[in-house]
Amino acid sequence: MGPGLTRALRLLGLLETGRRIELGRRMREPHALPDAVILGAQKSGTSSLHYYLVQHPQVIAPLRKEVHYFDVGYQHGEAWYRAHFGRRGQPGLNIDSSPYYLFHPAVPGRLHALLPDARLIVLLRDPVRRAYSHYWHERDKGRETLDFEAAIAAEPSRLDDAEAALADGRIECSAAHQHFSYLARGRYAEQLERWFARFPREQFLVLRFEDLARDPLAALNRTLGFLGLPPAQSVRSDARNTRRYVPMNEDTAGRLREYFAPHNRRLEALLGQPMGW
Repeated sequence: MGPGLTRALRLLGLLETGRRIELGRRMREPHALPDAVILGAQKSGTSSLHYYLVQHPQVIAPLRKEVHYFDVGYQHGEAWYRAHFGRRGQPGLNIDSSPYYLFHPAVPGRLHALLPDARLIVLLRDPVRRAYSHYWHERDKGRETLDFEAAIAAEPSRLDDAEAALADGRIECSAAHQHFSYLARGRYAEQLERWFARFPREQFLVLRFEDLARDPLAALNRTLGFLGLPPAQSVRSDARNTRRYVPMNEDTAGRLREYFAPHNRRLEALLGQPMGW
């Protein structure tokens, strides 16, 4: 589905209907699997990097940016997943960008079973700022009704044992795990350790959101090099999926910086590089 048709359908309120029709048509044709996957983290620039990548002439845009097959759409099956990407044999690199993949405990195993050679891209952001951006995303979507301090206080009871239940297959999905995991998603090392147990580290590119925001073209070209594609000379670099919100309470920010400090040090030791948070 081309960008012009996508915009027209969105304006008419028919975008999802159009996608379902297109998906059904594609499922009758042979389609490829993605060569690369942006795993997350949510609210860390995944939409922007995806937007920059699909401007490259050798990258094939998927039917939708966030396919969410390996996390909440796994029951649809491989043919459904393939239908989101380019035709089999079509020149170009296919990419899936679904930011819940990094955090969902069942995804590393599922993804490795189907895409063992995929290039994996991870974007990480100051976890305090990421948590607050995530909170306002959920407020704007109408899913969150608590204030920020109450929401982070309620997080342990909301998530309960969802992580373990998702990992061992007792449950298929958890709305709380997906939407109210403000602090848990910022504990990056424990998530990456799951992924590193499944895939060789040379299949990963880890980027900082702050570097992407400061110099989009440099971050894009680093990604293109990782994917084996020629560099871009320029890029339309308007940020995607952003919003404005009131500043975080300073006392809350200080408490969260203390909370995340050991997790950030664990991440730096795992990656062998400073993160600057």
